[in-house]
Amino acid sequence: MAEPRPVLEMTGIVKEFSGTRALSDVDFRLFPGEIHALLGENGAGKSTLIKVLTGVHPLDGGRVDLDGRPVRITSPLQAQQAGISTVYQEVNLCQNLSVAENIMIGREPVGGGRIRWKELRRQAAELVTRFGLDLDVSAPLGSHPLAVQQLVAIIRAVGSGNPAAGAAGTGTRVLILDEPTSSLDRDEVEELFALMRRLRADGVAILFVSHFLDQIYEVCDRMTVLRNGTLVGEHMVADLDRVNLVKLMIGKDLDELEELGEHHAQPETGEPWLKAEGLSRAGGVAPFDLEVRTGEVLGLAGLLGSGRTELARLLFGADSSDSGKVYIDGAQAALREPNDAISRGVAFLSENRRAEGLVPDLTVRENIVLALQAARGWTRPVPASQRDELVAKYIAALDIRPADPEAKAGSLSGGNQQKVLLARWLLTQPKLLILDEPTRGIDVGAKAEIQKLVVSLSEEGMAVVYISAELEEVLRLSHTMGVLRDRRLVARLANGPDVTAGRVLEIIASGEHQ
Repeated sequence: MAEPRPVLEMTGIVKEFSGTRALSDVDFRLFPGEIHALLGENGAGKSTLIKVLTGVHPLDGGRVDLDGRPVRITSPLQAQQAGISTVYQEVNLCQNLSVAENIMIGREPVGGGRIRWKELRRQAAELVTRFGLDLDVSAPLGSHPLAVQQLVAIIRAVGSGNPAAGAAGTGTRVLILDEPTSSLDRDEVEELFALMRRLRADGVAILFVSHFLDQIYEVCDRMTVLRNGTLVGEHMVADLDRVNLVKLMIGKDLDELEELGEHHAQPETGEPWLKAEGLSRAGGVAPFDLEVRTGEVLGLAGLLGSGRTELARLLFGADSSDSGKVYIDGAQAALREPNDAISRGVAFLSENRRAEGLVPDLTVRENIVLALQAARGWTRPVPASQRDELVAKYIAALDIRPADPEAKAGSLSGGNQQKVLLARWLLTQPKLLILDEPTRGIDVGAKAEIQKLVVSLSEEGMAVVYISAELEEVLRLSHTMGVLRDRRLVARLANGPDVTAGRVLEIIASGEHQ
């Protein structure tokens, strides 16, 4: 049977920035009624290709066809009018407005010079029902969890294009989902996937960007792989296994990841460098006891909302405790604010690098020296020669790309932004480094580099608290594991061959450690 005509075809796409080619002769095609994964390392060109398609960046070469006819898209509005809608990783909706207002914003029914609110809510409720959701559209968007907000963003997107062009009575023919699952738990991901499958059945073509390979194999039909701004290949998902996919993405075998496959030996035992006794915060995490030793990687495992981040924030003084004590290097420490922790050698890399870490409008250099300067005090600036030497050292050591200290930090890929934040904290020479989801939303190559760095820092004597939603990652890196459930630390395990993912999941499910 002949293959159907693509709803979208990009041919020979070229995009340059300051003489550097971000995309070089890239071809991409998308068929109606399919979920198509766009894959590649951070910096491979995925975001650039999407921005070219949606009119954020102008084409420097190549052509775009919709339904076999050439089009020139020069703005996001023009893309939307052509039936191409995008939902980004960060939900860009108005928390203070109702669900209905967010869905209908810019398309409000008007009569007599005023918005017809009853009709607005009716239309929004109709869209919500059409996509199988049960929501009170009059409730404020901010009252719903992030997963629901993500679904609302998708409903808004699929209902916002040219009604004459779309499938299933919507205006969207091409829906672009850029890392929509990075902050969702498993049940929420399933809800999103159900909506995606419903849209696929209605004939919508979905371009799906995700770093979670299991999700790619669960929900996608076809995949396109980019590397260094070039097309590596297009494959049906069923025809390419995970190992070969990763090889295509990083351009080499998985030796670096395989080196991390065995549990490394326990560090020499001694007095704990940090010790928490009965530490707690109401609404955050129940009282817990915890010890971290020099050279130890303590992994924290648990489902989303289990209290992992809340525990870490108490150790850093980002949240104040209601009870309990913390001892650092044998002496009781009052951690009332992050500066108290920083001054005692504790560093914290937040899971939300955009809101709580990176300053995107500052340069790479300025971001890297931020914590060191804060520790010294703003009246004692770091000497320029020392600053430049340290920044150059960590850019090289962490392989931050581009290796330009004057580049705006916000222009870097997600993996390189994470490396900038790691450099910031390593510059302070901490004794304990707390990493909350350090590899979330970054590609497999950058993950391998960060995981190798954690092992190296541990071997050099640094204590590390490592939090990740990916259980295999925690198992791979940790000497000791803390398991959380329902905001309680329910188990502490010495890692080894008998500590398997199945055993940890049983503890998470039951809340009991045998």
